Amino acid sequence: MSKDLGVLVGAGFAKWAAGLPIASELFNSEIEPFGHRDAQRAQLVHRARDAWLAQHPDGTSEEFIAHALAQDEKLRTAVAWYIMRRLSEPYIWQEWHAGRWRRHVLMIDENRKYQRPGVTRARDLLLHLNSALTGIITPNYDLLVEYALGTQLFNYGRPNEVLSGRGAYPVSQWRNPVTLRGPIVVAKIHGSISWDKAGRHTDGRGGITGNALIVAPTPEKKPPPELAFEWELAGDILLRSRALLVFGFAFNPYDEALLAHLRQHGRNLEQVILVDKNPKNDRASALWPHARLRALSPPPENEDLGPWIANLHRL
Repeated sequence: MSKDLGVLVGAGFAKWAAGLPIASELFNSEIEPFGHRDAQRAQLVHRARDAWLAQHPDGTSEEFIAHALAQDEKLRTAVAWYIMRRLSEPYIWQEWHAGRWRRHVLMIDENRKYQRPGVTRARDLLLHLNSALTGIITPNYDLLVEYALGTQLFNYGRPNEVLSGRGAYPVSQWRNPVTLRGPIVVAKIHGSISWDKAGRHTDGRGGITGNALIVAPTPEKKPPPELAFEWELAGDILLRSRALLVFGFAFNPYDEALLAHLRQHGRNLEQVILVDKNPKNDRASALWPHARLRALSPPPENEDLGPWIANLHRL
């Protein structure tokens, strides 16, 4: 099979596989605080959002986030932390060690990840597509794709890149560097909870600290210079693709920079397959008017992916 299939996965993919929140659901559920500081941060965020909603009853989560990020540093950092924490919540491991509770967001190769929501489901789907992939593009900054593939199946555009941090745990290779050896290229155009300005790490530490290199979900968001390589990488994946599988991507009109990038670099696409409960056919055709457009419902829950994959191949 020729490698001519690009994959674009949005928040709807993480929602389908693992139940992670989409933007409109970020503040609909309480997080579990670990100590007084977490509780204070969460309380500050909810109070600020309640006050904002009182004045903007029809406002969206993205609009509130944009408002909060324009306020004082305390609220800005609390909201950024809250967003990352919501996307990390299912993957936080805590245990009693050396006289106190310790916690971390699961590492990419950690054995325990398979006990957590969505990892196996996402892995099964992506591995079915592996032989045809030119690469995966995602604006998501959770670690679901990384958990699904593991460091032996993907890279961030620089093969054999060494990540900071330890390897698989509890059977950890403490002395051996964790290296991205896989062939599948992953372009995280809005950053990752496992990245910060110091480098890229083997765990999603931003879900604990709130310090990560991400582009928050706000209207008219623009990529920081630190992510220029990822945008170039996404462009290269699109240019090499003849078909594009778009899973759970909303094509939000306000996301102008990303949509323009998809339009510009997707000029070679001959076919686009939208996997969504409510596919945005009109928005996709506006980006790629020359491509044949197909729509496919997401795979059913708790069922074998085989029939769905067979249907995808027929398309």
